[in-house]
Amino acid sequence: MATTTDTTSLTVTPREAGGSRATRRLRRSGEVPGVVYGGGDDPVAFQVNERTLRHALQHSGAVLQLQVEGGASGPVVVKELARHPVTGASMHIDLLRVRMDVAIQSTTFLELTGSEEAPGVREGGVLEHVTRELTIEALPADIPDTITHDVSEMQIGDTVTLEHVTAPSGVTILDDPETVVATLTPPRLQAEAEDEIESETEVVGEGEAPAEAEADASGDDAGSGDADSE
Repeated sequence: MATTTDTTSLTVTPREAGGSRATRRLRRSGEVPGVVYGGGDDPVAFQVNERTLRHALQHSGAVLQLQVEGGASGPVVVKELARHPVTGASMHIDLLRVRMDVAIQSTTFLELTGSEEAPGVREGGVLEHVTRELTIEALPADIPDTITHDVSEMQIGDTVTLEHVTAPSGVTILDDPETVVATLTPPRLQAEAEDEIESETEVVGEGEAPAEAEADASGDDAGSGDADSE
């Protein structure tokens, strides 16, 4: 978890906000366009070397110490980071100015641990990680990179909801407590076999109706014959 003493510095260059053509030129030159806003000050457009940005994000916690060349500096958090869908390279970044003594809303990742030890998984069950991102509230320095939850006791048929997840001290999870986090379902082959059995049962049940109808028809014919003979 990040603290005020281990924030990573990021120095950026102010830029003139331009159109898509200017933005493409920046990216071709290895620069990432961005904007920092909030904190009661005007938004500032900037650019930063893609490699420099990647290095800073890899080695920082939730908080970055932003330095705008020729301008102000201060703590910020990443509000939104757009990445290239194929290469994963940073395309645009939005930063939010923060006060270290004021709680903010943010997002963090939910990581499941102990899945290989879960009895249901050892029996061949399928563990599905349903919810991977959480909305939280915390002081900037207390925002965790991830929140972990131990699923090593899960059995086949179990469902874990968000109310079972414990947040670190100083962190509040804002999402609905009934949100499904993970499920452990029977082995697929077993489920498919049960579906086949159920389908066959339905077919047999449906096959009885014509036979009964045929029997009823035979009875009706017999009755009709008796009436004619009279």
